Amino acid sequence: MEDERFQKTQLAVWGGIAGNAALACLKGFVGVMVQSSALLADAAHSASGAIGSSAALIRLRSDQMMPEASNPHAEKKVSVATILLAIIILVVGVEMGISAIKNMWVAPEHSDKKYALAALGISLLVKEIMYQYTTRQAKRFGSQELIANSRGHRSDIYSTIVALIGIFGAVMASYLDVSLLYYLDPIAGIVISLMIMRMGYSLVQAALHKKQEYVLQQEDADDLIAVVQLIKGVITVDDLRAREHGHYVVVDIKISVNPRVSVWEGHEVSKKVKQQLMKRFHHVSDVHVHVAPYDAGYPYKHSTDSELSELPSVIH
Repeated sequence: MEDERFQKTQLAVWGGIAGNAALACLKGFVGVMVQSSALLADAAHSASGAIGSSAALIRLRSDQMMPEASNPHAEKKVSVATILLAIIILVVGVEMGISAIKNMWVAPEHSDKKYALAALGISLLVKEIMYQYTTRQAKRFGSQELIANSRGHRSDIYSTIVALIGIFGAVMASYLDVSLLYYLDPIAGIVISLMIMRMGYSLVQAALHKKQEYVLQQEDADDLIAVVQLIKGVITVDDLRAREHGHYVVVDIKISVNPRVSVWEGHEVSKKVKQQLMKRFHHVSDVHVHVAPYDAGYPYKHSTDSELSELPSVIH
């Protein structure tokens, strides 16, 4: 099940990389042909989306490693790689912004921009398909990487809409003979360049403030605890936490057992807890169980010794 989830998630991310790369090439080629700052900036935005998806793929493959095998050095490498990709996105955004600003001060190009409108129409259609597919996969597998990826596709749609407005204004300028409308194209390019820089900044921020720990909703925690408390040999659940590793969840749980049971029996209880949680909750891929002896506490500890002796000590 986990292998299928990983393969499907990875396929969706690869689809995002390939789709963004293809759109970047299409819009870049047409943008150069019609001399459109907005379309070139939108092509850069799609290319940045492909770079962002590549960073997501790196994190996804790193998270696929079992938690025991992961280490701080590996996490640092992933963060450094993500930051380097984010810097590339920031540089692209700055360069596109400078180019668009320069185009504000030169004579406007009166080339036919109808091809640009066609390229943007194709881009909107493809990006919407990518967004819908990625969103469905994210909901199906509960993958945070795919959720972030779908937001990136939605951001690219907004970028294309901005480019569409700018290029449509330039097209209308030739029909209405209003020179000021030509400047909507480089203005749209500037806006999109800011969106690209925002994308790079968000990627850097995510890499620097990556948190593996997250808090379960109370009802979700209650469901997990209820299952564990039904297992023979478990007296109390003292603590329950969860860590998110890419598209799956790792649970850390502390339970108390009868202090009179053997080490083997305590180990058998922990195995049963792990098996039940992974069986009942498919999004849970691993469970770390810490077994502690039950302590009723003073001043009532001695009065509970007889009760503890009656607690189950044979695990089945």
